[in-house]
Amino acid sequence: MKLSQAEKYAQDPNRQIDEYIEQHSEPQPEYLDNVVRETHLQMINPRMMSGHLQGRILKLLVEMTHAHRIIELGTYSGYSALCMAEGLPSDGELHTIEIDDELEDFIRKQLQSAPHGNKVHLHIGNAVDIIPQIEDNFDLAFIDADKRLYQQYYDMLLPRMNPGGIILADNTLWDGKVLIEQPAHNDHQTIAIKAFNDFIATDTRVEKVILPLRDGLTLIRVKQ
Repeated sequence: MKLSQAEKYAQDPNRQIDEYIEQHSEPQPEYLDNVVRETHLQMINPRMMSGHLQGRILKLLVEMTHAHRIIELGTYSGYSALCMAEGLPSDGELHTIEIDDELEDFIRKQLQSAPHGNKVHLHIGNAVDIIPQIEDNFDLAFIDADKRLYQQYYDMLLPRMNPGGIILADNTLWDGKVLIEQPAHNDHQTIAIKAFNDFIATDTRVEKVILPLRDGLTLIRVKQ
């Protein structure tokens, strides 16, 4: 029996709202539809990929901030990198770092088949080692790598940001685990995310807000 919209909403209101938001937001380009499809077919954990809504927000933030140089920590399947590259001007560039070398062929295939992939420079290795090797400063940074190292990433990137630059930190609500007052002693990711959030909240060098988007996206603006 076919359910009415009201019945569907009653069963899963959050999913219905998500669908409504996507339907009334800018559609993603067809080549990103292909990245989504390939990610779900070939990758082990496709929920790690930035979705339609977050991808459109990333693209808009790049355009709104007039960013020319971006650094991304955690490439995964290349979806978020391509969203941000879409917002870059023709002379813009994005450096993205992925620690899992087994993903390299998949990522390069996505970049090569996308119209803005030529703006993306892929680095394979540990971000802590690679960040110092990339010259010049950045207008925007997207942190979506090892949650245990968020504080270290932030400490490395902040001095490299241009005045007024934006740092985005993904997964900062961590499936709601940030509300656990005393995480298990071996839950290192939750402990690190909580400590990072607490630090950012009191860092007077930046303006910040946690957006309740997907698993939490912290928007951090470096004061001029």
